[in-house]
Amino acid sequence: MPSNKQLFILRHAKSSWDNPGLEDHERPLAPRGQRACAVIADHLRKNAIKPELVLCSSARRTRETLEGVAPTGEHVIEPQLYSASAEDVLGRLRQLPEDISSVMVIGHNPTLQMLVLRLARRDGTARPAVERKFPTGALATLTFDCGWHELAAGSAYLAEFLTPKELSATSRAG
Repeated sequence: MPSNKQLFILRHAKSSWDNPGLEDHERPLAPRGQRACAVIADHLRKNAIKPELVLCSSARRTRETLEGVAPTGEHVIEPQLYSASAEDVLGRLRQLPEDISSVMVIGHNPTLQMLVLRLARRDGTARPAVERKFPTGALATLTFDCGWHELAAGSAYLAEFLTPKELSATSRAG
Protein backbone atom coordinates (compact mmCIF):
# COMPACT_ATOMS: atom_id res chain seq x y z
CA MET A 1 0.00 0.00 0.00
CA PRO A 2 1.49 3.36 -0.94
CA SER A 3 1.45 5.78 1.95
CA ASN A 4 2.30 9.34 2.67
CA LYS A 5 2.22 9.16 6.47
CA GLN A 6 3.72 6.86 9.10
CA LEU A 7 2.73 6.38 12.71
CA PHE A 8 5.08 4.50 15.03
CA ILE A 9 3.48 3.28 18.24
CA LEU A 10 6.03 2.31 20.91
CA ARG A 11 5.05 0.93 24.29
CA HIS A 12 7.53 1.88 26.99
CA ALA A 13 10.20 -0.71 27.77
CA LYS A 14 9.98 -3.00 30.81
CA SER A 15 9.71 -1.02 34.02
CA SER A 16 10.96 -1.84 37.49
CA TRP A 17 8.72 -2.90 40.35
CA ASP A 18 11.64 -2.99 42.84
CA ASN A 19 10.26 -0.12 44.92
CA PRO A 20 6.60 -0.91 45.73
CA GLY A 21 6.17 2.45 47.50
CA LEU A 22 7.00 4.42 44.36
CA GLU A 23 4.11 6.10 42.58
CA ASP A 24 3.29 4.45 39.25
CA HIS A 25 4.17 7.62 37.34
CA GLU A 26 7.69 7.54 38.80
CA ARG A 27 8.63 3.90 38.11
CA PRO A 28 11.96 3.69 36.20
CA LEU A 29 13.01 1.18 33.59
CA ALA A 30 14.25 -2.19 34.74
CA PRO A 31 17.64 -3.42 33.46
CA ARG A 32 15.72 -5.57 30.95
CA GLY A 33 13.96 -2.43 29.74
CA GLN A 34 17.25 -0.61 29.31
CA ARG A 35 18.57 -3.49 27.20
CA ALA A 36 15.38 -3.44 25.13
CA CYS A 37 15.86 0.28 24.44
CA ALA A 38 19.28 -0.44 22.96
CA VAL A 39 17.79 -3.13 20.70
CA ILE A 40 14.98 -0.83 19.56
CA ALA A 41 17.42 2.04 18.96
CA ASP A 42 19.54 -0.25 16.82
CA HIS A 43 16.47 -1.28 14.82
CA LEU A 44 15.50 2.37 14.22
CA ARG A 45 19.01 3.20 13.05
CA LYS A 46 19.41 0.14 10.78
CA ASN A 47 16.02 0.73 9.16
CA ALA A 48 16.29 4.53 8.83
CA ILE A 49 13.20 5.05 10.97
CA LYS A 50 13.26 8.78 11.59
CA PRO A 51 10.05 10.23 12.97
CA GLU A 52 9.70 13.98 12.58
CA LEU A 53 7.85 14.29 15.87
CA VAL A 54 7.83 12.14 19.02
CA LEU A 55 4.96 12.47 21.49
CA CYS A 56 5.87 10.91 24.83
CA SER A 57 3.96 10.36 28.05
CA SER A 58 5.37 12.18 31.06
CA ALA A 59 5.84 8.97 33.09
CA ARG A 60 9.44 8.27 34.05
CA ARG A 61 9.53 4.89 32.23
CA THR A 62 8.33 6.47 28.96
CA ARG A 63 10.82 9.33 29.24
CA GLU A 64 13.62 6.83 29.92
CA THR A 65 12.44 4.80 26.92
CA LEU A 66 12.58 7.96 24.80
CA GLU A 67 16.09 8.68 26.04
CA GLY A 68 17.27 5.11 25.49
CA VAL A 69 15.75 4.71 22.02
CA ALA A 70 16.75 8.25 21.01
CA PRO A 71 14.57 8.64 17.92
CA THR A 72 15.14 11.59 15.62
CA GLY A 73 12.75 14.50 15.41
CA GLU A 74 11.28 16.94 17.86
CA HIS A 75 10.54 15.37 21.27
CA VAL A 76 7.43 16.58 23.10
CA ILE A 77 6.59 15.34 26.60
CA GLU A 78 2.81 15.34 26.96
CA PRO A 79 1.47 14.74 30.50
CA GLN A 80 -2.01 13.92 29.18
CA LEU A 81 -0.66 10.81 27.43
CA TYR A 82 0.00 9.19 30.82
CA SER A 83 -3.68 8.49 31.48
CA ALA A 84 -5.02 8.89 27.95
CA SER A 85 -7.50 6.53 26.38
CA ALA A 86 -7.12 5.31 22.80
CA GLU A 87 -9.74 7.91 21.82
CA ASP A 88 -7.73 10.65 23.57
CA VAL A 89 -4.53 9.69 21.70
CA LEU A 90 -6.45 9.55 18.43
CA GLY A 91 -7.83 13.01 19.15
CA ARG A 92 -4.30 14.30 19.73
CA LEU A 93 -3.07 12.74 16.48
CA ARG A 94 -5.94 14.36 14.58
CA GLN A 95 -4.62 17.77 15.68
CA LEU A 96 -1.21 17.28 14.07
CA PRO A 97 -0.17 19.60 11.23
CA GLU A 98 -0.58 17.93 7.85
CA ASP A 99 2.99 18.76 6.82
CA ILE A 100 4.30 16.26 9.39
CA SER A 101 4.65 12.90 7.66
CA SER A 102 5.90 10.67 10.50
CA VAL A 103 5.14 10.56 14.21
CA MET A 104 6.11 8.27 17.07
CA VAL A 105 3.96 7.93 20.18
CA ILE A 106 5.59 6.49 23.31
CA GLY A 107 3.04 5.48 25.90
CA HIS A 108 1.22 2.80 27.82
CA ASN A 109 -1.04 -0.18 27.55
CA PRO A 110 -3.87 -0.99 27.14
CA THR A 111 -4.22 2.35 25.35
CA LEU A 112 -1.61 1.70 22.64
CA GLN A 113 -2.83 -1.79 21.82
CA MET A 114 -6.41 -0.52 21.54
CA LEU A 115 -5.28 2.38 19.35
CA VAL A 116 -3.38 0.13 16.94
CA LEU A 117 -6.28 -2.33 16.71
CA ARG A 118 -8.72 0.49 16.09
CA LEU A 119 -6.67 2.16 13.34
CA ALA A 120 -5.37 -0.95 11.58
CA ARG A 121 -7.34 -2.51 8.79
CA ARG A 122 -8.10 -6.18 9.27
CA ASP A 123 -6.07 -7.32 6.25
CA GLY A 124 -2.58 -7.05 7.76
CA THR A 125 -0.61 -10.16 8.65
CA ALA A 126 0.75 -8.49 11.83
CA ARG A 127 -2.69 -7.82 13.32
CA PRO A 128 -3.14 -11.21 15.08
CA ALA A 129 0.09 -10.63 17.03
CA VAL A 130 -1.19 -7.26 18.26
CA GLU A 131 -4.53 -8.84 19.17
CA ARG A 132 -2.71 -11.43 21.32
CA LYS A 133 -0.42 -9.07 23.19
CA PHE A 134 1.33 -5.70 22.99
CA PRO A 135 4.35 -6.34 25.25
CA THR A 136 6.63 -3.73 26.75
CA GLY A 137 9.00 -2.31 24.15
CA ALA A 138 6.80 -3.41 21.24
CA LEU A 139 6.81 -1.20 18.15
CA ALA A 140 3.92 -1.04 15.69
CA THR A 141 4.31 0.75 12.37
CA LEU A 142 1.14 2.04 10.73
CA THR A 143 0.98 3.67 7.31
CA PHE A 144 -1.90 5.62 5.79
CA ASP A 145 -2.82 7.98 2.97
CA CYS A 146 -5.37 10.20 4.68
CA GLY A 147 -4.63 13.35 6.62
CA TRP A 148 -4.06 13.27 10.37
CA HIS A 149 -7.45 14.90 10.89
CA GLU A 150 -9.08 12.03 8.95
CA LEU A 151 -7.59 9.16 10.97
CA ALA A 152 -10.39 6.74 11.79
CA ALA A 153 -11.10 3.09 12.46
CA GLY A 154 -9.56 0.96 9.72
CA SER A 155 -7.85 3.87 7.95
CA ALA A 156 -4.28 2.58 8.42
CA TYR A 157 -2.28 -0.43 7.35
CA LEU A 158 -0.31 -2.25 10.06
CA ALA A 159 2.96 -2.59 8.19
CA GLU A 160 5.04 -4.09 10.99
CA PHE A 161 4.84 -5.20 14.61
CA LEU A 162 8.05 -6.06 16.44
CA THR A 163 9.02 -6.86 20.01
CA PRO A 164 12.44 -6.47 21.65
CA LYS A 165 12.58 -10.27 22.03
CA GLU A 166 12.09 -10.76 18.26
CA LEU A 167 14.60 -8.02 17.45
CA SER A 168 17.19 -9.56 19.80
CA ALA A 169 16.72 -13.00 18.23
CA THR A 170 17.08 -11.52 14.74
CA SER A 171 20.26 -9.63 15.62
CA ARG A 172 21.80 -12.76 17.19
CA ALA A 173 20.89 -14.85 14.13
CA GLY A 174 22.18 -12.24 11.69
